[in-house]
Amino acid sequence: MKKLILSAIIVLGSLSTYASMSTTSEQTMTVVSAQAEYTEVNADAVPPAVKTALQTAYPGAKLDKAFVNEKKEYKLEISVGDQKATVFSDVNGNWLKI
Repeated sequence: MKKLILSAIIVLGSLSTYASMSTTSEQTMTVVSAQAEYTEVNADAVPPAVKTALQTAYPGAKLDKAFVNEKKEYKLEISVGDQKATVFSDVNGNWLKI
């Protein structure tokens, strides 16, 4: 009987230690997201190289919104049929993130 009680105490003690460790690690985990500030621009302000790259990569894509940051990187919100996507390009039409 003493062994059963001792075993139960050890199991409960280890579970509480595990719970406190997982809670502590969740509290100390921090996610830092640094995103460049983009400002919206008119679709006419998007360079021809970017428009050409967009039509080459996504034939029939419609440019819904365009944004630019200080580095002249473009964030393009596009739609192809009923699907929407956000793609990133530099000023020369090279894809940064798809």
